[in-house]
Formats: sequence, structure tokens, C-alpha cells
Amino acid sequence: NYFESYLAIASTVPSVLCLVANFLLVNRVPVHVRVLASLTVMLTIFVVMTVLVKVDTSSWTRGFFIVTIVCMVIISGTSTIFNSSVFGMTGSFPMRNSQALIAGGAMGGTISAVAALVDLAASSDVTDSALAFFLTADVFLGLCVGLYLLLPRLEYARYYMRPLKPAHVFSSQEQLPQDSSNAPLLAPESGASPTPPLRLILKKTASLGFCIIYLFFITSLIFPAVSTNIESLSKDSGSLWTTKFFVPLTTFLLYNFADLCGRQITAWIQVPGPKSKALPGMVLLRTCLVPLFVFCNYQPRVHLQAVVFRSDVYPALFTSLLGLSNGYLSTLALIYGPKIVSRELAEATSLVMTFYMFLGLVLGSAGSALLVHLI
Repeated sequence: NYFESYLAIASTVPSVLCLVANFLLVNRVPVHVRVLASLTVMLTIFVVMTVLVKVDTSSWTRGFFIVTIVCMVIISGTSTIFNSSVFGMTGSFPMRNSQALIAGGAMGGTISAVAALVDLAASSDVTDSALAFFLTADVFLGLCVGLYLLLPRLEYARYYMRPLKPAHVFSSQEQLPQDSSNAPLLAPESGASPTPPLRLILKKTASLGFCIIYLFFITSLIFPAVSTNIESLSKDSGSLWTTKFFVPLTTFLLYNFADLCGRQITAWIQVPGPKSKALPGMVLLRTCLVPLFVFCNYQPRVHLQAVVFRSDVYPALFTSLLGLSNGYLSTLALIYGPKIVSRELAEATSLVMTFYMFLGLVLGSAGSALLVHLI
């Protein structure tokens, strides 16, 4: 009954701790060590989980539950280190590379949604289905290890991955660095610090940080807790579209595809800019999406009985707006962050941007439980 709750805790807590640890280690442990170590650990755990798919665990359910939770703890922690390290590394690359990385994340979500739909339509055995999903994960993680090992062989990558001096702590008299990548970071009277100047980064990224936190707060407030419980108004017809495929199509696939489109648009259009007041204004405007979803055909309803949007077109339209705005605005805010500080602070700033995103997701997930009880 409480499996999902335990799983959420096992995912969230290690992610927070490993994100903090990664920030503290950014000048102590080289990025290639963090990336390869996390990929290797993830691949090992997924191989273990793949083997367990074919093991009969019915006689040791408590032990299997503990193994599953431990695996989730390790996977969550190492994937956080991997994701934040790679995003931090691209902070030193041109903006288009950071954009491509973020768009790739949305592409992964879209592929997963398509795979789930294919599985729903074609698979008849849950064990074979699970085996296929885990084997796919094993293959792609192995591919990631191979591709990352090839990365330093590219002249383009070597240029942007060249070693930099560690970031230094500024004295109280020292001015903030300019946005130019050539801005000096050394204060004459300062000593080198193995930990990046967190206060400086927070001050420089405060506006973008608010945008990221609030963006993901609104998104996770709605998706998936509210959006997955919106039913087709024609559910009683018994058709496959209104029962089996309505939520996978109108929620997961549509959201992920719209999110991908929003992120991809930033490759061509980057408006508004990092210091524009229009960016936080557009972020706040997304608050209107919450009542739009609430007054669709969400079921079961206890307190708010009125269903205002009485058509299956509305949840599809609202989900598209949610995904498109999330993809476009979050990508802008995330790629701007490392570019408004000097290059020596780019990786550490990228980690802070990742923390903003995670904080928004946590707050939104907690708020969604309250919102569901209010409907």
C-alpha cells in the first residue's frame, strides 16, 4: 500500500544529499571521474535488477522489498551526480550544447512514453515486459559509458574541457566578476578555495533561480498527480481510447512531446533574455494552468463538484500548454545560468541551477498531495 511513498523517499533524500556532495566535490574530484564512476555504478545496479526480473521472489518479499529500496537509493544518488556533473560540464561549452543536453532529456521522456504505449498495446506478460525495459536501460547505459570515453578524442570537446584554475573566494572588498569569460577571479589577498563561492553564485542567479523553482513547482503540482486522474468524459462507452489509452496518450506522451518541442524551440529563439523582467512574468503566468486542470474531469471529486471543461479536447490542450511552456522557459533559465558568471564558475553554477530545479520539483510534489485533497 505504501510502496510508492517509500520509493519517493528513497529517490528524493539521496538526490538532495548527492547534489550537495557534488557541489562540494566540484573542485576536488575531476568531472570525468564523477561521470564515469556514476555511470558504472548505475549500470551495475541495473544489471542486478535485470537478473532479478527472472528470479522468483515470492518467498522473500520483505527481503526483495529491501533490495529494491536500496537499489533505488543508489540509482537516485548516482544518477543525480551523473546528471548534475554532465550539465555542469556543458556549462563551459557554448549555449547550444547545454540546450541540446536539456532537449535530450525531454527526448528520453518522449521515448519512454512511446515505449510504454507500445508495451500497453502489445505485451501480454508483465515479466517479459519488465525484462525488455531493463535490458534497454542496460544497453543505453553501456552506450553512455562508451560515448563518454570517446568524448575527449574530439578536438571540439577537448578545447572546452581544458583544465581551469579552481574558483576562488572573494574578499568583501572585491567586486563581482564580469560576465566575460576573461574576467579575473583571483582577489589579490585571497587564497584558493576547494569549494566554489556559493553566496556569489546565489546572488548572481537569484532571478533565474526563482524562475526555475516556480516553473517546476507549477509543473509538478499538476503533472502527474492531477493530470493522470483526469478521465475521458466518454469513459462509459468502453472504447479502448477512452479507457486504456486516454491517460497514456493525453498525459504522458503529449506532455513529454510538448516539453521536447518547447526545449527544441530554444535552439532557434532565445527570448526573453536572462535579465528581462518578462521571463519571471511569463513564469508567474503559468499559475493559471492550475485551475484549468482542476476544473477538467478530474476523478474522484469530493469538494469541488463542478466540471467546467466538458470535452476531452481541453485536457489535451492544457497538457500541451503545460509541456510547451515548461520546456521553453525552463531551458532558457537553465542555459542562461552558467553564462552570467565567469567560465571558472560555470560548472558550479550549473550544479546550483540543478538544485533550483530539484527544489521546485520537491515543493510541487508536496503541494500536489494537498491539491488532490482539495478537489
